[in-house]
Amino acid sequence: MFGLRYEEAMKIRSKVDRLVHFGILAVFSYATSDEELTVRIIRFEDETGRVRWGRELNGSAAQPLADEIYTLSELAGAAVPVRRLLAPVVASNVFCIGLNYREHARESGMDLPEHPVVFMKPVTSIIGTDEPIVIPACCDPSGEVDYEGELAVVLGRVARDVKEEDALDYVFGYTAANDVSARQWQIQRGGGQWSRGKGFDTFCPLGPVLVTADEIPDPQSLTIKTTLNGEVVQRNTAGDMIFDVRQLIAFISQDTTLLPGTIILTGTPQGVGFARKPPLWLKPGDLVEVEVEKIGRLRSPVAASPTMAEEV
Repeated sequence: MFGLRYEEAMKIRSKVDRLVHFGILAVFSYATSDEELTVRIIRFEDETGRVRWGRELNGSAAQPLADEIYTLSELAGAAVPVRRLLAPVVASNVFCIGLNYREHARESGMDLPEHPVVFMKPVTSIIGTDEPIVIPACCDPSGEVDYEGELAVVLGRVARDVKEEDALDYVFGYTAANDVSARQWQIQRGGGQWSRGKGFDTFCPLGPVLVTADEIPDPQSLTIKTTLNGEVVQRNTAGDMIFDVRQLIAFISQDTTLLPGTIILTGTPQGVGFARKPPLWLKPGDLVEVEVEKIGRLRSPVAASPTMAEEV
């Protein structure tokens, strides 16, 4: 169907079944080769401003899909222009993990934690690829806003008291994330809690796509790389995590109900700006990119807040 080999069509059908099973509304982008079929989920805004789901055809067009996906035939449709990609997940919660890479803990001068360091971001901080990170007007104008490239886990089922050995069964997919952080608000001005300094609007870029979990059987093997204005500033594999994806899901779900669409930002590798000498802060005009193996590159230009721009 639609020019696909039988095995390719069956793999897409299994993806549809997976989406229906998890109850998450999303659609497929797929690319075929003789070796494999890669399935990626996109959410986009068309030229009329309507939010739609579709199979990505190229950087500027998509094949739209019905709002409900139950049959393979719903992959048909005329190509429409893509005005912009949106964050590939409509999140119910965003949990984040601090100090979860051994090398990052060392560069921060801190002991390895005995338990996961958990904080949260508001869902209103989420933006998609190519949307600007806006430096808040209340931040120190001399600099304090930092990048943190991360692997993000998206849950697809209600999860509570999950056992480590079963944890990956609750994962719908993975995407790239940037845990943008205003360090003075995180450390000195946040009352001892990290959420204030990490929860400003635009401080949770996600994207560009979401790759389903069966495409990534071992998330700890993935490489995470962050570049700032074309220069690599972070690079490591998820294997350096202190607490792996299974452990994080089990820990966070203890006596706690996690809804479908829950996102877990799993921590950042070494190379963050505040640990450099001199510190390397984000500033208006910068371009920060987070690239996760098998997922793609999340691009975020940096802009001043309108209030800050007026003052300048």
